[in-house]
Amino acid sequence: MRGRSLGIASISIFLLIFAFACSKGTESRERGNASMAPSVEIREPAVAGAFYPGTESALRKNVEQLLSQAKPPVFKGKVIGLISPHAGYIYSGLVAAHGYKLIKGTRFDDVIIVAPSHHAYFKGSSIYFKGPYRTPLGLVDVDRALCKAIVDFDESIIYYPQAHFREHSLEVQLPFLQIALDSLRIVPIVMGDQAFDNCVRLAEAIASNVKDRNVLLVASSDLSHYHNYDEAVSLDNIVIDHVSRYDYEGLAKDLERRVCEACGGGPIITVMIAAQKLGATKSVILKYANSGDVTGDRSTVVGYLSAALISEKKGDTKSEKSTETKGESRSSTVGVDLGLGDAEKIELLKIARLSIEAKVKGKPIPEFHTDLPLLKAKMGAFVTLTKNGQLRGCIGNIRGTMPLYQTVSQMAIAAATEDPRFPPVRADELKDITIEISVLTPFKRLTDPEEIQIGRDGLYIEKGHHHGLLLPQVATEYGWDREEFLKHTCLKAGLPPDAWKEGSTLYSFSAQVFNETELGLKP
Repeated sequence: MRGRSLGIASISIFLLIFAFACSKGTESRERGNASMAPSVEIREPAVAGAFYPGTESALRKNVEQLLSQAKPPVFKGKVIGLISPHAGYIYSGLVAAHGYKLIKGTRFDDVIIVAPSHHAYFKGSSIYFKGPYRTPLGLVDVDRALCKAIVDFDESIIYYPQAHFREHSLEVQLPFLQIALDSLRIVPIVMGDQAFDNCVRLAEAIASNVKDRNVLLVASSDLSHYHNYDEAVSLDNIVIDHVSRYDYEGLAKDLERRVCEACGGGPIITVMIAAQKLGATKSVILKYANSGDVTGDRSTVVGYLSAALISEKKGDTKSEKSTETKGESRSSTVGVDLGLGDAEKIELLKIARLSIEAKVKGKPIPEFHTDLPLLKAKMGAFVTLTKNGQLRGCIGNIRGTMPLYQTVSQMAIAAATEDPRFPPVRADELKDITIEISVLTPFKRLTDPEEIQIGRDGLYIEKGHHHGLLLPQVATEYGWDREEFLKHTCLKAGLPPDAWKEGSTLYSFSAQVFNETELGLKP
C-alpha cells in the first residue's frame, strides 16, 4: 500500500507540474518556428448565442435573410478588401451584409481578417495558428503556412493567446464568410497596438506574402461609441470621408487627435494600405447606420460602416462579374460616394422639388420628415438648378448646421428665388428645371495645391472679406486642369486669378453629386 501511495503521489505531482508548464506556455508570447508547433486546437466560439444565433439552423437563416435584404451599390472592379462592423447581428448585421453580398459565390485562396483586441493589450499584432475556428455552421480552416510566413516577416507580429480566445470582433465575421463563400480558409489577426507604424508593418507583412494569391482582406471595426445620435453621425462622417477618399494617412491623424472614433481604426488603416499594395485604387461606401436606427434609442449609439476596397484594373472580367450586383446607387463620375443610395437620393430630390414648387406657387412649405438615418445627419449641401442645360441658380450651405434633408429644402428654395445672378424661378419654368444636389464632405485646409484631384475635389478660398467656392463637377465640366481650377476659384471670390499663391486660405472638399435625370425623376 505504501509503495502504491507513493506511486500515485508521484503521478499526481507529475501531472501538476505538467499542467503548470502547459499553463505557463499558453501565457507566453510565441515567435518563430517554435510558435508553429504541429499541435492542433479548435478555437471554440466565444459569442455564439449572444452576438449571433447559437444553432446552425437559426444562424444560417439569420445570415441568409440579412444577405437577401442587403442592396450594395453597383460598380465594376475586383473586391480586394472589405470594412465590416462587428457588433451583434441585430445591430450591425445588415450593414455587414452589404459587404459580404458583394463577394457571394466568389472564390478566394485565403481570407485575411484583421480585428481589434477588446480584452487584452499587447504590443504589435497576434496571429492565431493553432487550428480551425468553430462556429455553429462548422469548422473554418486556418492557413497555418501563411500564418507562419507573416509571423516570420516582422518581429512585431506574434502569437499571443489571450488576444484570441474571448475576442468577438474577428469571430462575428466568420458566419457571413461561411455562407457567402463555397470554401473558406482564413488568417486570423488581432491587433493590440493600433499605432500607425504598426499598421504599416502589418500591411507590409500581409502584402509581401500574398502577392501571388487571390485573397480577400477584411477589416473589422465599429465607429463612434456612446454619443448621442447627431454627434455620432457627425463623428462617423469624418471616418467615412477619409475612407471614401482612400485617405488612410488622414484617418490615422484624425484618430490620433481624437477628431473621430473607430474601435478598429488600426485594422481599417492596415487593410487599406495592404489592399492598395495589392492593386486597390478606390473605396466605395456600401452602407452606414448606427444602433439608434435599430433600437430607436438615440441617447447613446454606436456607429457601423461597410465599405469595399476595389481594383479597377481594366480587362479583369472575372472580378467585374463578381461585383456587378443589383443595388441602390451608381457610382458618380465626379466627387465621392458618401453612402447615399437611391432611396436617399430620390427622397432628397423630391424634397427639393416640392420645396421649390411650394415657394414658387405661394403655398406653405411642407413639413418634411424622414426615416433614413443619413438624411438626418448634419451635412452641408448645394442645390443647383439648370434650365435646358443652362445654369438657373445655385446656392448652398457649407457648414452642415442642420439635418441634411432640411438643408436641401432650404437651399433648393434659395437657389430658385435668392441667387442674385438670376430672377426668381417662375411657376411656368418648373417643367424645364432640372435639380442637382451636391452633398458635401467636411472641408480640409490645403497646404499643397498638388494635392488637388480634378473630378474629386471642390475648392473654397478665403482672403480678407473675399471668399468663393466651386463644386467638384465644375472643373470636370469645363475641362480645367489644377491651375485653371485655382484661378477660376479666385475669380469666383472676386480676387485676382493668382491670389491662391500668397495670402489666401485654401480648402478642398468633395461631394456626392446626383440629379433628377440620372434617377429618372425629371418631370
